[in-house]
Amino acid sequence: MAAESAVTSTPPSTVPSNPVGAAVAVPPGLARSWLLVPGSVDDLAARVAASVADVVVVDLEDGVAPDDKGAARRALVALADAGERPWVRIGDAASDEWRTDVALLRGAELVAGVVLAKVEAPEHVRRTADALDGMLPIVALVESARGVEAALDLAETPGVVRLAFGSGDFRRDTGAADDPLALLFARSRLVTASRAAALPGPIDGPTVSRDGAVLAEASRHAASVGMTGRLCLREEQVPVVNDALSPSASELAWAVGVLDTLDRCGIRDGSDLPRIARAQALLDAAAAFGIDTDAAGRHVSDYAN
Repeated sequence: MAAESAVTSTPPSTVPSNPVGAAVAVPPGLARSWLLVPGSVDDLAARVAASVADVVVVDLEDGVAPDDKGAARRALVALADAGERPWVRIGDAASDEWRTDVALLRGAELVAGVVLAKVEAPEHVRRTADALDGMLPIVALVESARGVEAALDLAETPGVVRLAFGSGDFRRDTGAADDPLALLFARSRLVTASRAAALPGPIDGPTVSRDGAVLAEASRHAASVGMTGRLCLREEQVPVVNDALSPSASELAWAVGVLDTLDRCGIRDGSDLPRIARAQALLDAAAAFGIDTDAAGRHVSDYAN
């Protein structure tokens, strides 16, 4: 279909997005940018408050040196006292750090959700959910071959709201290169498992490079596979990721055109229903991201069916 081929060629920068700095409350199931901020940084409160990421994740795991973990946990409590409720990444369920982390979180309204590191089996999720009395949503961070192979079981485990890909640790575990083709199976496995379990698209691993063009291309590749979120390591990565994982101007024009044709002509053949579902999903995402769709309506004729 011409309209669908057109949407893949439009640069993300053409998206009529909300102004940078105007944060929009995006549900975790739709969140594009997941900014990891080490809990040990001196300006933690300021960075959390100023971020325009869809989700800010205070890192108590790999981003914090062992000697600094106590201070990072105290900083998380201070954030809650100041009225901030970010997400938090905690240690894997086989670690002593996990026990300390869940003891801190249990029964306390400190965070909005948990990113559980190094998940390899449903039992890791179940133990965490039980330790937290089932009160917090869990993103299962898959970082190994065993985790990828268990992807569907993890996605179907109660408490899991999304899967995420720890691409760096996965490469260390498997010896895979930092190359889209080498990691295609793992990403696709998480995508199909998420879909089969009726979860949102998974969250891709971060890009270490400071080159914005590299980040944009990697994010577009993740989106082409079916991933709908991205871990970020720095605030400046957030706008690039948000643009790459948002509906483009041409996608929105196509979506408006599809629904306009439905209003005028009704269902015409069997291909209409999936097109309508896709169009509505694009418009729903745009609304969640604070993207103005009025301009798309003015260009519907360019994407006629």
